[in-house]
Amino acid sequence: MNTRRAGLGMGTGAALCVGAVLGPGVLALPASAAATAGPASVLAWLGLVGLSLPVAMVFAALGARHPDGGGVATFVRRAFGPTAAAPVGWWFYWAVPLGVPAAALIGGEYTAVATGGGRPAALAVAALVMAVAFAANLSGLRMSGRLQLLVVGLLAALLLVTVVVGAGQVEPGHFTPFLPRGWTSVGTAASVLFFAFAGWEAISHLSGEFAAPRRDLPRVTLLAWSVVSGLYLGLAVVTMGVLGTGAGTTSTPLTLLLERGIGPYARATAAVAALLLTFGAVNAYLAGGARLGAALGRDGQLPRQLADGASADGVPRCSLGLLAAACAVVTLLWAVGTVDLDVLLGATSACLASVTLAGTLAAAVLLPRHGAMRLGAILSSALIAVVLVFCGPLLLVPVLIGVAAYAHRVVSGRRMNPVGTHAGTHGEDTSRANRR
Repeated sequence: MNTRRAGLGMGTGAALCVGAVLGPGVLALPASAAATAGPASVLAWLGLVGLSLPVAMVFAALGARHPDGGGVATFVRRAFGPTAAAPVGWWFYWAVPLGVPAAALIGGEYTAVATGGGRPAALAVAALVMAVAFAANLSGLRMSGRLQLLVVGLLAALLLVTVVVGAGQVEPGHFTPFLPRGWTSVGTAASVLFFAFAGWEAISHLSGEFAAPRRDLPRVTLLAWSVVSGLYLGLAVVTMGVLGTGAGTTSTPLTLLLERGIGPYARATAAVAALLLTFGAVNAYLAGGARLGAALGRDGQLPRQLADGASADGVPRCSLGLLAAACAVVTLLWAVGTVDLDVLLGATSACLASVTLAGTLAAAVLLPRHGAMRLGAILSSALIAVVLVFCGPLLLVPVLIGVAAYAHRVVSGRRMNPVGTHAGTHGEDTSRANRR
């Protein structure tokens, strides 16, 4: 357990956790679910709120027992060995330069629509969001966490105002017929919404930054889950109750909700919400991803320079720099039209769902055999495996990343052991040394 530079308390830890889960997808997902299942989409939201609790608490329990910057990769290494852990670390690390530009561009596009600035404005806003997030993380977790706490506080207040304003305009008639497309539509809507609840694994990469992980992580996770769940359910109900059938025909439901309550200021307010949502997600994933990269470098699963680049204040500068370069490349590919947001979001979701499944499977091995957490891990694994099926062809992304991770492990192992003796890799030595 790292007590030397613990920079996270209850407030900053919960803010980073909320930011990782409550991403810019909330700007559009209520409309997507309404288009799929109509009023019954509220059941999909409610079901996922309930199912996300054991997932969140499982990762909190693992992080509390095994605090380390490697996060899920560390858990999988302890449960199944270093060979299984290699692709898991790569899935999360390389999902960051896919998901961070996607999130920033969503916020940029939402802002561009509000201001009429078009694609160049969206690109400029996205670049600014990423630059501020990288600068905050370079300043260390204390600065990044405090900024995150401010952002999440403003965002929660803004979304809460939206829910309160909308609640007074809910029309019961908009919830009938309740099941216009049958019960199967609820399951389809849940598969779409699942990725609004991804992100609980991100806080595990910061577990070593808490002074007392066993005490703080469960509390932080429960607090974050309560905030996220309350906001999600509130937005789902008022979106359907206020907009009715129109909820499924718009890509900017938040703007329409605000227009009903504050009129001409709605677009500007929605743009501010988009920027806060975007920054929160980008900041949280950069914080976790940078520390994961350093841990993977330490364990020989990425170049060792990523671990050696940590500064005296604990900021993994080389890992953060690599992520910055990769994010810039992906953003450039979007700017020239090589990739679109749907592909980036789908690829990120496939990688994160794979990480989550690996983490819950590891939990089923590492957590006490007769405890409720282990049962929650088993049930969560079954659910996530079903959701992964809906990723379709984009499952090739984590497959290819996994192959690359394994190839790197084989090549680096040969370099370290050219005579072919069974000395093991640095990752295996570290795994044994880190066991408590």
